[in-house]
Amino acid sequence: MTTDAAPRSNAPSLAERAWRIRRNAVRMGEVQGQGYIAQALDIADVLAVAYFHAMTYRPDDPEWEGRDRFLLSNGHYAIALYAALIEAGIIPEAELETYGSDDSRLPMSGMASYTPGMEMSGGSLGIGLSIAVGMGLGLKRKGSKNFVYTLFSDGELDEGSKWEAIMGAAHHKLDNLIAVVDINQQQADGPSGQVMGFEPLVDKMNAFGWFTQRVDGNDLDAVKAAFDAARNHPEPKPRMIIADTKMGKGVPFLEARERNHFMRVDAHEWQLALDALDAGRPA
Repeated sequence: MTTDAAPRSNAPSLAERAWRIRRNAVRMGEVQGQGYIAQALDIADVLAVAYFHAMTYRPDDPEWEGRDRFLLSNGHYAIALYAALIEAGIIPEAELETYGSDDSRLPMSGMASYTPGMEMSGGSLGIGLSIAVGMGLGLKRKGSKNFVYTLFSDGELDEGSKWEAIMGAAHHKLDNLIAVVDINQQQADGPSGQVMGFEPLVDKMNAFGWFTQRVDGNDLDAVKAAFDAARNHPEPKPRMIIADTKMGKGVPFLEARERNHFMRVDAHEWQLALDALDAGRPA
């Protein structure tokens, strides 16, 4: 949702929103010829549910005090968040062509000082959840009923600061905090679970005092149900959604690439990627 008003019956479906987010990301990637395209494709369904089902915000007033906050901890996913902010009407679609360029409001890593709707600057991995804990505490002390969402990557589970924040959120009973971790099993040094084992993650998070769900992050119905359960959970504890996703989702030849953390795409392949997405456009 965008405001307190009920959604219009003729609004695009979540599947259509996710398709548009993926398409926006590919179009931005083409501007630079490379980037974190595979991550944008894998997380599009989560962003569609966050921005067009769960969150309260005003596209024409990104700093509205009554908004839910969305913190992008994994700053290299900025291309994905920009794609969602464009779809949400917070950023004009025309700016898509400036991605990663000099003086653009859409730098390759998320910068809160540049981009409307970007709540934190990312890039140094592992800090987003700590900032979210602080924001959650602040909102509670102001009597706000708004939620703080944060998205981070499985590679960030290597960071000690992440686990300190996990403990802190549970200690302070931050039931206004919803964290989403993208388990795509890829980071710069290789498969995430081999670089630093983090399983069994559900058991660990439950032991730390979180309400935890694990879902297929590319199943819109499952993601939507998880967001609803997280928002409505009655216990005073933070909430985590563990989303298992497929890198390059929706573009089969990108899905099949073995190493796709930072992807270089040949000039002729961008149109092939758009064609693949268009072939799978929701009816």
